[in-house]
Amino acid sequence: MPNLLHTGQVMIDLVMAVDKLPQSGGDVLAQSARFEAGGGFNVMAAARRNGLPVVYLGGHGKGRFGDLAREAMAAEGIRIGIDQSTERDTGLCVALTEASAERTFISSIGAEGELTAEDLASVPAEAGDFVYVSGYSLLHGGKAQALVDWVLDLPDGVKVVFDPGPLVDSPDAPLMKALLPRIDLWTSNRVEALRFIGAKDIAEALNGLADHLPADALMVVRDGSQGCWISQHGDRQHVPGFKVVAVDSNGAGDAHAGVLVAGVAQGLSAIDAARRANAAAALAVTRWGPATSPGAVEVDALIRETYGA
Repeated sequence: MPNLLHTGQVMIDLVMAVDKLPQSGGDVLAQSARFEAGGGFNVMAAARRNGLPVVYLGGHGKGRFGDLAREAMAAEGIRIGIDQSTERDTGLCVALTEASAERTFISSIGAEGELTAEDLASVPAEAGDFVYVSGYSLLHGGKAQALVDWVLDLPDGVKVVFDPGPLVDSPDAPLMKALLPRIDLWTSNRVEALRFIGAKDIAEALNGLADHLPADALMVVRDGSQGCWISQHGDRQHVPGFKVVAVDSNGAGDAHAGVLVAGVAQGLSAIDAARRANAAAALAVTRWGPATSPGAVEVDALIRETYGA
């Protein structure tokens, strides 16, 4: 069984539910507030709950939030690959979810923003493994260059998954240019793909991505409740979503990405892996919190309910 090596950032989310965000300078009472592991943890938990062994290849801090992050990973069976190497604590993200299910994030980076070449070399990546790279990592001066250098030196048999996130908006930055030819699987939402390419629609975005990625790269672009689009070798397909009542969209994209990688790693076709990812994301939005991906049994049940045995 291959492993997923996640090189992104595990943070602690302060999750708060509000009717509506206040205007600048205003105030509002939250209906609920709690601390949860978030960031890269969401993707890893989704993959782990769907049968894929996972190693966290990222920083974790000394302090209250670092302890919470490690406890959450241990509870999911996620192996921590890198020892603590900093006095900083793990970072915090304030995640505000409105009644409409829209969410807003404000983050403060901690130990997860640091990673050295020595750290990365301490956990070997073997043929068949999947290495997950987050676009957020390219924005952290304490890890970006070392991470890209390490990825470019990986054996050919290691698959590289890239999630640009909302802040990487162009293929032209030097580190992005270097990384693009090594990406085997692109996973993003519609807005991220359109912004990255400067496209008007998903079809144009997929065409533009194909110009930057290797010829055999699998591209997956989520389209909210509509499901997702997949494209590989010029073959583009729409994979429909599942009808549910959404209460919180926080973590749905991460659930999709983690279950997608788990499916591909376990040998499913791209369309079958995408269908499972759609089901996981649909179930995730019916629950409050960031790491709400279902396990394989629930995913299977929703697919059977929708498509039959």
